Amino acid sequence: MTLQADLRATAGTFTLAVAGEWHNGDVVAVVGPNGAGKSTLLRAIAGLAPATGELRIGGVDVLDKTPARRGVGWVPQDGALFPHLSAADNVAFGLSGRRSRNQATRWLERFGIGELADRRPGQLSGGQAQKVALARALAREPDVLLLDEPLAALDVEARTDVRRSLRAHLADFDGVTMLVTHDAVDVMTLANRVLALDGGATVQDDTVAGVTTAPRTPWLAALMGGNGFYGRTSNSAVALHDGGQLVAAELPDEDGVEVLAVVPAYAVTLHRNRPEGSARNVWPAAVRDLAVVGGRVRVTLDGSPAVLADVTTAAAADLTLREGVGVWASVKATEVTVVVL
Repeated sequence: MTLQADLRATAGTFTLAVAGEWHNGDVVAVVGPNGAGKSTLLRAIAGLAPATGELRIGGVDVLDKTPARRGVGWVPQDGALFPHLSAADNVAFGLSGRRSRNQATRWLERFGIGELADRRPGQLSGGQAQKVALARALAREPDVLLLDEPLAALDVEARTDVRRSLRAHLADFDGVTMLVTHDAVDVMTLANRVLALDGGATVQDDTVAGVTTAPRTPWLAALMGGNGFYGRTSNSAVALHDGGQLVAAELPDEDGVEVLAVVPAYAVTLHRNRPEGSARNVWPAAVRDLAVVGGRVRVTLDGSPAVLADVTTAAAADLTLREGVGVWASVKATEVTVVVL
């Protein structure tokens, strides 16, 4: 089964133009800044937003078909369960045959919530309700599964639980899944491909590894836990558009090449005094903000360039990091990846 799209859709003054091809078993994380067109794309594929062009599912052009006849399963962020129906009846809705409620119950059991079959959505937790919505979409055996930020509204504990359950079911799903998310954890744990949008257009369609190691925009670099700096090669370095320069171990031979210099946040080392080590890139900076991310401290620094650094909690304490503190940042040339644009 292949999903082939060459779509144009409009929403007010916004225009989306996206083309791509994805195959059996692909879980495509659809990412991008707010307003990039992620939800518009999913709604166009689902038939919930007007679109022109071509949309083929399994070789069949479905663009003129109604949403119910496209072979698409749809889970919006809020789940959109019918409040007056039980969990089982929500899952059974749209299924045909006398055994539809038995099928629905089996799907709830697969998600570990079979005992909640008779409860209405108002009697369910956020995580339980989202599992019901996922079960309802998968019970129809769609060719394409569209998930619009299905974990965003959940608390941390529920998000972890639903993500684990969703991952197990996506591993058994033979169709194509399109997953809108703002969370790098979702990308890394659920997806095998990334479709990055900005301004209604594709900026990168790649494997997860490709986006992690060679993101094509600063926004993507930040999403994947790194820094991205636009610049131009000059005198064996990258002259950054926003000020400063970075030396990289590998550069294009020519000067004047437009590039994105990518530096993982974990590769940025912080010091209270100017370091004497081997790092080729050293510059002064000031702490703008600190936040705990995944057991480490994410430090936002103003400087030339401004940069994100991930340090251990012990290192943050030793450096007495706080807002306004001056530090020195250093990065080895081997930690700078240069992506030619």
